[in-house]
Amino acid sequence: MARQQKPVISDDDLRLFAQAVGPVRPIAGGERVIARRRPAPEPKQSQLDEARVSTELLRSAIDPGVIEVGEELSYLKSGLSPRLLQKLKRGHFSIADEIDLHQMTAAVARTAVKQFLDANRRADRLCVKIIHGKGLRSRAEGPVLKRLVDGLLRQRGDVLAFASAKPADGGTGAVIVLLRHA
Repeated sequence: MARQQKPVISDDDLRLFAQAVGPVRPIAGGERVIARRRPAPEPKQSQLDEARVSTELLRSAIDPGVIEVGEELSYLKSGLSPRLLQKLKRGHFSIADEIDLHQMTAAVARTAVKQFLDANRRADRLCVKIIHGKGLRSRAEGPVLKRLVDGLLRQRGDVLAFASAKPADGGTGAVIVLLRHA
């Protein structure tokens, strides 16, 4: 490997540079500053949050056992074998896509569900998951999006069956939907 030589700067180039830059003065105390290594960042807030979780769970007004006991959704189109719904509930179908409706208004969720189901049916993805939530923050009116999804799915002709997800897939806060071939 050849060693690179410093480029030679002509007197004309030096003069031209001095004219372009103008008068300069050296920085006072021109000694070299050696940068100290900074310590690695420490996620203190995250550690504090994690430490508070156990005490918050003990004082929480929400009983985790009650959360999962919510009303399970279940539907089978008339004329189909009950075994189809049984297989759906047991997780025998592979979920091809999912949509999360959290933070959506009912109107936005209605449109999103329609578009989601139409797109998946066109793409021949016949088993999908809709995460509607459990309605824990819905106050007295109960789980708004859950009821909306239940009603929408029952009205659609391309929905063969649906059931609340297994606990690992969202439990009563999500529904697994089986669609008819396009």
